[in-house]
Amino acid sequence: MRLEGCGMTQKRQLGLIHVFCIASGAMISSGIFVLPGIAHAQAGPAVVLSYLLAGVLATLGLLSIAELTTAMPMPGGDYFYISRGLGPAVGTLAGLLSWFSLALKSAFALIGIAVLGAEFVPVNWRILAALSCAFFVLINLWGSREAANLQVVLVLALIGLMLAYVIKGAPHVEMTRFEVMAPHGAEAVFSTAGFVFVSYGGLIQVASIAGEIRHPGRTIPRGMLVAVVSTVALYTLMIFVTTGLLDAAKLDNSLTPISDAAETFWGGTGYVVVSIAAALAFVTTANAGIMTASRYLLAASRDELLPAPLGRIGKRRQTPYVAVLVTGMVILLAVFFNLEALVKAASTVFVLGYILASVSVIVMRESGVQNYRPSFRAPLYPWLQVTTVIGFAFVLVQMGQGAMAVTGALIAAGFGIYWLYGRRRVQKESALLHLIEKVTARELVTGSLEHELKEIIRERDEIVQDRFDRLVERAVIMDLAGPMEVGAFFETVAQRLADRIDMDASQLLNLLMAREQAGSTVLSDDLAIPHVVIEGADIFEIAIARCREGIRFSPKAPHVTTVFVLVGTMNLRNLHLQALSAIAQIVQTPGFEQNWMAARNEQGLRDLVLLGTRKRLV
Repeated sequence: MRLEGCGMTQKRQLGLIHVFCIASGAMISSGIFVLPGIAHAQAGPAVVLSYLLAGVLATLGLLSIAELTTAMPMPGGDYFYISRGLGPAVGTLAGLLSWFSLALKSAFALIGIAVLGAEFVPVNWRILAALSCAFFVLINLWGSREAANLQVVLVLALIGLMLAYVIKGAPHVEMTRFEVMAPHGAEAVFSTAGFVFVSYGGLIQVASIAGEIRHPGRTIPRGMLVAVVSTVALYTLMIFVTTGLLDAAKLDNSLTPISDAAETFWGGTGYVVVSIAAALAFVTTANAGIMTASRYLLAASRDELLPAPLGRIGKRRQTPYVAVLVTGMVILLAVFFNLEALVKAASTVFVLGYILASVSVIVMRESGVQNYRPSFRAPLYPWLQVTTVIGFAFVLVQMGQGAMAVTGALIAAGFGIYWLYGRRRVQKESALLHLIEKVTARELVTGSLEHELKEIIRERDEIVQDRFDRLVERAVIMDLAGPMEVGAFFETVAQRLADRIDMDASQLLNLLMAREQAGSTVLSDDLAIPHVVIEGADIFEIAIARCREGIRFSPKAPHVTTVFVLVGTMNLRNLHLQALSAIAQIVQTPGFEQNWMAARNEQGLRDLVLLGTRKRLV
């Protein structure tokens, strides 16, 4: 893709295993190695259900995120698709808050690394955290693929250790500990689900590196879904084993519940193994956080919300090095402050991101934006999105007034930055404007969003333009009011093409009429492809027409709505045949006729042909 302002192209280097490991590594962290004890104190043995409910809610939200990400696989993730769905102000807010929350989550993970390391190295933990931050910044400066490859190794090792804990610990579970499942009532189970939702908060990070993923339409939803299902299953099993191994009194007061449980059946070896797993979890979260948070700055810079240098891409390593450095400095500063309240606020921001993603799907679909073509569509629309919004709103309320107050301050700061800096620079059209226009019948949109989405589809699907595409780009497009007789239609076509082929309009009209009289060019009830050969050399033009009320070609074909007119010289007969083949493939695409009649204007008709599914001859 072309990155504005830097003149560099960012390569797609990441595959399915990278998506899975980045998503998994972003989730598996303190949510499983620290929180279970605190959560058990709130919900009792039913904490197992709390983790499961939070995971189900995260999965529901993921479906909307996957749809938006496959439609717009661009750097910046939720910033990009929320700004295109709900407008630049809301998108700017979402992007800045997501960047900030990811940076804070990475800082929290670095502190976890440092605290573990301080037990073995006689150095202040803050210094260890700073050194760890520098290390991961260097890894990400080296290259996104190198950082992602490191993530793969770390996550696979982490999952292996977690499975070992479950397999070795399960035979020692005491089922009597589950006899009173919910001692604090059902309400505590639901409120605890909101409390532990932070355990799944990192899932959204994959969207921010979508611009670097190969075949994003297939890779992103598969990788994210496998990651969340695997993580939910691991979390549920680990919490079940832990609850069945430790006395309630000890578990409720433990900040290292998994390590403590491992020690009961595995001795000192188990404690060390789980400590290593916890260290790997913190490492993967820190690495994924720096990698993904920097992409928000990159995307905002491309849209001129932030200064252009933040969008610079390294020539050799293809990494947004300025954005990585700035993100690293913010994380470095954060490790020297009390992060408890800010981490809670970061969790709140993750929830807000899921809510905005669900609303964006509704706006995108209802707006009628033609070039919104996700490779993956969330099922059960719109009930899935409505349910997700309600569920996450409930989670948001459960997070407490302190976190809500801090989040309110961050929201005010985000809108302040947009109003003071980005408002005069960001000129991006949104689907929300299309929806408003659809409701009010006012001309509010310029077509810039459709054009941007068209270019994204080309880049996502790796469409390389061939000669037919270039012909369609300059073709005469006509959206005709009808009904019309075929003679009047050919007269209109002749007048529009005459200057292009240096021929008198009446002469071209006669050729078109003669060709139709020699043999009908109507191929189906609603499609005709008139084509004529003219004198000269190296001339080929296309006229494309839609007539909703129909063109009367003959008594047997009284209502032709789609017409492709081909005019060319004999020496380009191969191009003529290629054009006929391309048109045949496009019009046979499932849903073509419905989409053709629904296209909003002439540019929509052109885009429908340009993005049609066919074999291209490059």
